[in-house]
Amino acid sequence: MGSLGPLELLVIFLIILLVFGAKRIPEIARGMGKGIREFRSATREITEELRVDDPPRIQPPRQPQQATTSRSEAPAESRSESQSAPAQKQSTAE
Repeated sequence: MGSLGPLELLVIFLIILLVFGAKRIPEIARGMGKGIREFRSATREITEELRVDDPPRIQPPRQPQQATTSRSEAPAESRSESQSAPAQKQSTAE
């Protein structure tokens, strides 16, 4: 199952020539050319409409937000809160 060789192409062309005649072949070729042009322009219009309507799927990375406290201060605050919570529980239990 290879591609068509020159002999096969010649036979196909001769069959087309016999079926349609020498005068009709240019008309058929013009009609096919117009059809291909219309198909290409229609597909181009559709792809342009799809590109305009769709928002971009890949968003640029966001800038990291700067925290108001430094990283070394945040664990100390959470430790002091966690230490004060058991003390409050003990005082409410009494």
